Amino acid sequence: MSAVAWTAVGSLAAWLWLLLGQGFFWRTDLRLPSRREPDDWPSVCVVVPARDEAAVLPESLPSLLAQDYPGRAEVFLVDDGSSDGTGELARELARTHGGLPLTVGSPGEPPAGWTGKLWAVRHGIGLARARGPEYLLLTDADIAHAPDSLRTLVAAARTGGFDLVSQMARLRVESVWERLVVPAFVYFFAQLYPFRWIAVKGSRTAAAAGGCVLLRADAAERARIPDAIRHAVIDDVALARAVKGSGGHIWLGLAERVDSVRPYPRLHDLWRMVSRSAYAQLRHNPLLLLGTVLGLAVVYLVPPVALFTGLAAGRTGIAAAGGLAWLLMTATYLPMLRYYRQPLWLAASLPVTAFLYLLMTVDSAVQHYRGRGAAWKGRTYARPDTALDER
Repeated sequence: MSAVAWTAVGSLAAWLWLLLGQGFFWRTDLRLPSRREPDDWPSVCVVVPARDEAAVLPESLPSLLAQDYPGRAEVFLVDDGSSDGTGELARELARTHGGLPLTVGSPGEPPAGWTGKLWAVRHGIGLARARGPEYLLLTDADIAHAPDSLRTLVAAARTGGFDLVSQMARLRVESVWERLVVPAFVYFFAQLYPFRWIAVKGSRTAAAAGGCVLLRADAAERARIPDAIRHAVIDDVALARAVKGSGGHIWLGLAERVDSVRPYPRLHDLWRMVSRSAYAQLRHNPLLLLGTVLGLAVVYLVPPVALFTGLAAGRTGIAAAGGLAWLLMTATYLPMLRYYRQPLWLAASLPVTAFLYLLMTVDSAVQHYRGRGAAWKGRTYARPDTALDER
């Protein structure tokens, strides 16, 4: 067979393996596990790092203050050097809406070796520990929670004996670019970190979604959170690895009523979100970058190319292999589009989206070697190992 035929067959074989051998990553039915309400509700402290979040805070913070939680709960918002009045707005929202008690703190500039977000989280956890909570809810300032969110998270953690329960918040999909890129973002994340493998004790797969993480306070101390991950680029995955590595039982799934209200109206906004940490995911390794680019090309770009070139050249075998691989790709993407309530015809465009992600990954490496570091809310990290991933 020709090289083109071998490549087409290889792509088809890759999709057969992804369909059956990668933890059924494409399924979206993994939601909060079965749970029952405890007889005694443990105390919980909610930690919210926030930097220049005045635009989204009116949509997110009231949802935290309004939590219907039977036990003792308190919110700690850490104003990480905001220039837009985030801290004062948070206090005003608390005065207006009432609900759970709110404390607004400020950690000052992070010392060398710390990312700004994790330094803010450390300050928030320090404030919370004075209350002696059993659980910490770490959530981002752009995340809106349904009134029973905290209640269901705690019940799931208690029932399943989990040290960490995390939900992947449903991201906003309103603009054209959000519809094209956002569902694929979660799809690719699940492909890298199959949710079903994460909950298996003893498995090496560990991940969390930083927007919504319920963490046992004693598990955080045992894993030295956040000090042990203070320079992590992808802090949510690093957190999960630290907890699981210290013997913790963790769980990650898709959310039903936890939503991100942060808009990404332009391709540029989404590009920055992905490229900020893509090369860090590859440990800044050129060989891993090359392998990733080739892998994305073979898995996502070869099927449509093989189909059309095979049809044009009258090579039915190549066309069949490419067409079947593209069909499997499309079929695995449909559940994610349904979860995001998007038109199903978008599934056929996954090769286009994958090509965009390939370019974003290459751009992430280019920015790394240009020494520009990562930027987050007006704060630039010159060293790549002190960059901040914030979604």
